[in-house]
Amino acid sequence: MTVTAEKGARAGTRHHTTGPRSPRPRNSYTLFLLPGALAALAVIVVPFLMNTAVSFTSWQGVGDPKWTGLANYRDLLDDSEFWASFRHSLFMVVAMAAVPTIVGLVLAAALFDYIGKHFGSRIASVLRACFYLPQVLPIAVAGIVWSWILAPDNGSLNTLLKAVGLGSWQQDWLGDPDIALYSVMAVMVWVQLGFPLVVFMAGLQRVDPQLYEAAELDGAGWWRRFWHITLPQIRPEIYVVLTWCTIAALKVFGAVYVLTKGGPGGATDVPSYFSFTTFFEKTQVGYGAAISTVLTVIILVLSLVFLKLQTRAEEGDRA
Repeated sequence: MTVTAEKGARAGTRHHTTGPRSPRPRNSYTLFLLPGALAALAVIVVPFLMNTAVSFTSWQGVGDPKWTGLANYRDLLDDSEFWASFRHSLFMVVAMAAVPTIVGLVLAAALFDYIGKHFGSRIASVLRACFYLPQVLPIAVAGIVWSWILAPDNGSLNTLLKAVGLGSWQQDWLGDPDIALYSVMAVMVWVQLGFPLVVFMAGLQRVDPQLYEAAELDGAGWWRRFWHITLPQIRPEIYVVLTWCTIAALKVFGAVYVLTKGGPGGATDVPSYFSFTTFFEKTQVGYGAAISTVLTVIILVLSLVFLKLQTRAEEGDRA
C-alpha cells in the first residue's frame, strides 16, 4: 500500500511538471534592451539635449555661456550662408537619394532578372560586389582618390579628355564655383549607388518567380515586368532606401570636407560642414549648436514622414 501511494505521488509529480508552462512575463526582455537603451541615452539623447541648451547661448567654447534665448535662431533666418547650405543639401538629396534609388533599382532588376538568368548568378554577384565596393571604402580614402582624378592640372579625367581629343572639355572640376557642386554630386552618386542596389537585390529574392514566368509567357518584355511586378513587390525596400539615403544626404560631411572644404566660395557648403566651421573656425559655439539642432529636427521630421508614408502604403496593400 505504501509502494502504491509513492507511485501515485511520483505520477502526480510527473503530471505536474509536464503540464502547461506559465506565460512568460511581458517585461522579460527588458534586461536585454537595457544596454542599447543606455547607450542611446548616453550617445544620442544626452548630447542632443546639451547641444540644444547651448544653442540658446552665446559662447566661444571657454568661459561661461551667456543666455541669449532665441537670438541664434533669429539670426539663422537672416543668414544667407545658412540658407545656401540647405539649398546645396537639396542637391545632395538628389545625388545621394533620388538618383541612386532610381539607377540602383534598374540595375538590381537587370542583374536579377536578366544577367542572373542569361549569364549565371555568379556573374551577377560579382557585378553586385563591384557596385557595392565604394560603400566599403572609407570616405576619406575615396575623397582623396577622386581629388586626384579631378585635379585641374594632372588629374586623370582632364588627361583622358585631352588624350581623346576633347581638351576643350577640361575643367577645374572642384575649383570652379559653377561646377564644383555638380562634381561633388557625381562622386556621391558613385559612393551611394551600391547600397540601394544590394537592398533591392535582397528584396527581389522574396518575389515569387512564377510572377515573372507568367508575365514572360504572356509576352511581357523586361520593362513591363519591371514596371508591373518588380516595383510593386519591393515597395517596402524603396521606402527604406529613400529614408536611409535622404538622411545620409542631409548629414553628409566627410566628402565635402575632403574634396572641397565647402568651397570654392561656399559653392559646396552644406549644413553639417557649415556647423563645423562655425563651431571650430569661428568659435561661435552657440550659433553652431543652433545650426546642428535645426538640422537634427529636420532629419527627425523627414524620418517620421517617411515612416508614416510607408505604414500607410502597407496598410493600403493589406486592405
